[in-house]
Amino acid sequence: MRKGDRQIVEHELQETGFSPESEKAKNKYVEEEDEDEEEEDESVEKIFESREVPSWKKQLTLRAFVVSFFLSILFSFIVMKLNLTTGIIPSLNVSAGLLGFFFVKTWTKMLHRSGFLKQPFTRQENTVIQTCVVASSGIAFSGGFGTYLFGMSERIANQSGDAYRGVKNPSLGWIMGFLFVVSFLGLFSVVPLRKIMVIDFKLTYPSGTATAHLINSFHTPQGAKLAKKQVRVLGKFFSISFLWSFFQWFFTGGENCGFSNFPTFGLKAYQYKFYFDFSATYVGVGMICPYIINISVLLGGILSWGIMWPLIETKKGDWFPDNVPSSSMHGLQAYKVFIAVAIILGDGLYNFCKVLSRTLSGLFVQLRGTTTSISRTSFTLEEDPHASPLSPKQSYDDQRRTRFFLKDQIPTWFAVGGYIIIAATSTAILPHMFHQLRWYYILVIYICAPVLAFCNAYGAGLTDWSLASTYGKLAIFTIGAWAGSEHGGMLAGLAACGVMMNIVSTASDLTQDFKTGYLTLSSPKSMFVSQVIGTAMGCVVSPCVFWLFYKAFDDLGLPNSEYPAPFATVYRSMAKLGVEGVSSLPRECLVLCYAFFSVAILVNIVKDSLKSKWGRFIPLPMAMAIPFFLGPYFAIDMCVGSLILFIWERVDAAKAEAFGTAVASGLICGDGIWSLPSSVLAIAGVNPPVCMKFLSAATNSKVDNFLSRSS
Repeated sequence: MRKGDRQIVEHELQETGFSPESEKAKNKYVEEEDEDEEEEDESVEKIFESREVPSWKKQLTLRAFVVSFFLSILFSFIVMKLNLTTGIIPSLNVSAGLLGFFFVKTWTKMLHRSGFLKQPFTRQENTVIQTCVVASSGIAFSGGFGTYLFGMSERIANQSGDAYRGVKNPSLGWIMGFLFVVSFLGLFSVVPLRKIMVIDFKLTYPSGTATAHLINSFHTPQGAKLAKKQVRVLGKFFSISFLWSFFQWFFTGGENCGFSNFPTFGLKAYQYKFYFDFSATYVGVGMICPYIINISVLLGGILSWGIMWPLIETKKGDWFPDNVPSSSMHGLQAYKVFIAVAIILGDGLYNFCKVLSRTLSGLFVQLRGTTTSISRTSFTLEEDPHASPLSPKQSYDDQRRTRFFLKDQIPTWFAVGGYIIIAATSTAILPHMFHQLRWYYILVIYICAPVLAFCNAYGAGLTDWSLASTYGKLAIFTIGAWAGSEHGGMLAGLAACGVMMNIVSTASDLTQDFKTGYLTLSSPKSMFVSQVIGTAMGCVVSPCVFWLFYKAFDDLGLPNSEYPAPFATVYRSMAKLGVEGVSSLPRECLVLCYAFFSVAILVNIVKDSLKSKWGRFIPLPMAMAIPFFLGPYFAIDMCVGSLILFIWERVDAAKAEAFGTAVASGLICGDGIWSLPSSVLAIAGVNPPVCMKFLSAATNSKVDNFLSRSS
């Protein structure tokens, strides 16, 4: 819901179960269990009217940031694992809100019993935790560990066959420095626009609104009951998932061993990546993702690995040399990567134009309405320049929220000054990290960034789509072509992608947080501070988590490894395409790229023209592109998750609505946190004791004959 390419997972918000409407279903479930509870008042703020709203400093508690720190480590492992495997990252807002509520409630209960409780747990503090955790774990995505940053490494460059064009291997020091330099600029770029976005334009920000409804419901009597039950369910499936991952580890003592390589549909299908790999993470992701996402991914896997790649393999020696390995970018691998790139670019270009047009048209309408309103009320502004924009026509909730939102103002001079200082510092430091990235490239990015950050934040408010990755790809092609192949254009483009992605991503994230804060009476100052602290946490935690993976798994980034990092190759290929052009592609590859680029745009046009009634059945090109490179095995797991949820909804819709997300989050968190002990065991040289592997009958008989001769 909040970060970059998460649009793949979340752009049909109503189907995810995170919408405000889903909260009504959850409350209905609680009311069914306790019929004596009175029906909730339509006015949310009247429920909280008797509770004092803490000052912005009291919303920022030590316990909130301690809990946020530990949760950010947990979620960073989850995001990193998904980033290095499939690239599909579900929203963790709900999990962060749930676990934050649970941990602080447990904390306050213990302090209350010991007599040391000084401040009750409020919805404002819950909002601070959620904001901090998601900001921190979001760096694991926007930091580029599975995309542009890892794409610079020698390991990915060797796969692409272009190491001579420049590499920069990961190092904990420069990665942390890079993130600290580029991750805060977007926060300052949209601070002056918070009132315009939230109050004047009344942008929806569906993700921020849904999160606020969730937190508000937690802190009502009915919501608190449901939250405790959800946390218990989450903890139960967290334990099951963790223990299942631990059990699987014992059988992975060799190459291609274990349950994750189980040839479910036979060995021939296994060769083309069609199998169920028993991953609790992917099953959980499938339960969270909309059905159309999972179906799209599966269709993409069938189209590519079931039809296209076997057919293109028959052209070996004609379209491409027959003596190159399968991983070579001069062979079949080039078709896998560049056709996926063409689909991603076609889908991204269409949605960029769509969101930009909606942004500009919506902005035009808003500005006309605002101008008219100002002209009609100019006498009020002349009499009192600090007059509050409260209107008698506003509801009680809106009036109270507007009053508290405007109470704690962040000075514009602070935002502008912060942007200039950070931009100047970054312009001076980045060329020393990447000598290919000249200072004037960075200056141009920072001049354009505020406009692009505003467009992304405004578009996210209208559509719930963050186009951070699209702006990053734009930077890859623009800066890469500007630098040219002789002056390190590939590395310059990838580094520029990181700069741009971080700016526009954090800008839309912060405006989402402002919307959540507006609806929970959380101060804009506390939202800004928690976002800054969360981002700082992420700049330290995420590189450390990545470094653990990088050191623990020697085959990290290789196509057939446990962590193939598919988008790292994709992003480097984009940079190569921007610098070199299309001359290096194998025969007919360019024709297929043009065809799939056009098809991606056409499918989107058809989907939008059919509206929601029939358009929701049209597959999504972006989701279909993911298995083109990686394979369909994870799509099968995700469809199993969808099937479980579908059956559950038919059997007991109320329970499925109330606890489906908790079950999915538990499965994802348990399997994700197992990455920590498994990485530590790998670094320590502790190998699993058993290798469970499946061989064909012919191969097995050869092994038996060899063993009998040896004996």
